[in-house]
Amino acid sequence: MSQQDNIIETHDNKGYLNMELLRFTTAGSVDDGKSTLIGRLLYDSKSIFEDQLEQVAKSSERKGLEHTDLALLTDGLKDEREQGITIDVAYRYFATPKRKFIIADTPGHIQYTRNMVTGASTANCALILIDARHGVIEQTRRHSIIASLLQIPHVIVCVNKMDLVDFKEEAFAKIKEDYEAFASKLDVKDVRFIPISALNGDNVVNRSENMDWYEGSTLLYTLENVHIGSDHNHIDCRFPVQTVIRPKNDKYHDYRGYAGRIASGVFKPGDEVTVLPSGFSSKIKSIDTFDGEVAEAFAPMSVAIQLEDNIDVGRGDMIVRTNNMPEPTQDIEAMLCWLNATGPKPKGKYILRHTTSEAKTMIKEIRYKLDISTLHRNEEDKDVKMNDICKVMLRTTKPILADSYKKNRNTGSLILVDEGTNETVAAGMIV
Repeated sequence: MSQQDNIIETHDNKGYLNMELLRFTTAGSVDDGKSTLIGRLLYDSKSIFEDQLEQVAKSSERKGLEHTDLALLTDGLKDEREQGITIDVAYRYFATPKRKFIIADTPGHIQYTRNMVTGASTANCALILIDARHGVIEQTRRHSIIASLLQIPHVIVCVNKMDLVDFKEEAFAKIKEDYEAFASKLDVKDVRFIPISALNGDNVVNRSENMDWYEGSTLLYTLENVHIGSDHNHIDCRFPVQTVIRPKNDKYHDYRGYAGRIASGVFKPGDEVTVLPSGFSSKIKSIDTFDGEVAEAFAPMSVAIQLEDNIDVGRGDMIVRTNNMPEPTQDIEAMLCWLNATGPKPKGKYILRHTTSEAKTMIKEIRYKLDISTLHRNEEDKDVKMNDICKVMLRTTKPILADSYKKNRNTGSLILVDEGTNETVAAGMIV
């Protein structure tokens, strides 16, 4: 390899590392074609290897299918391949020259609500699939409500199987109208609609010749160009400290950096900051990254911050801007998605994990259970089981530096861990 090729390759790798990452989740009812759609995306964007394709072609042949079943690319679990349904959250990675992508392929069944919540909790975008023959059904509403609860900024409604309704514009228009009427009650800001046929590839990566009435973008073009820069909260500066870096070698003898990932906001050297919960103030001396010092850092960058003063800072502390601080609180109101087979115990004690800190906590009261299909609040039935979503009051043993989930997804989320078994029992959003 010549030196020039080497430089170009290094530059390309650097470019790939610096590319923007979009995380999206897929949701739909069973047999709406989620796995086929992801298979088509990977196949048409040339993001799969020949041997993977050969394996899928052989599996399809064994099943007696006339075509290569692209759904098999994503249904990795043996049980799924045999049942033809998606059970676990399957993560897939692919990239185009414009962006890197992580797909969380989540199950459509009602008993896997917790898997959907897990897959969607970090997503910028939700792909909600609707079968063009069946229109908006209960599962569609369920998944849209979860996307709204989790404050996913962008929703793309993919009306699939358009080939089975003869690619008619009326069928697409009716579903769009029905969905918009329902979504007006939800907290979703950006909703787009795309008519597709995942099986044939219409409007997935390539424009459809069968739907010349549709003037919008293809799915891949939308995913590549949806603006996600403003999805992060760039106003409230929050930096949870993960660890303290003290190299103690001759070159960095006096170096003391506080390392972690910026949860929100923009930090610059010279900024006046306060360390919580101690309340001591200082100024930022420098911000270091893996590639060297930077003039500013913002979410979701991983950095090490040096302060001008020698303050006692450790894991679980939070560095914030002095003029914009979270309210420390020990009484937390949260929406929980219950993940465990054993329901919450009355006055049960758990460990609450929030950013990099943890505290012991008790469920003081269950306010109500939420019916995910209708948004009805059930205040009578408080028997919470796995996959239920409920509103609770928590009391912690020490103050938590939290924002509301609506304002800040990173500092507004928490998980509860059972002290005895060390199992994660619930994921929560602070109200």
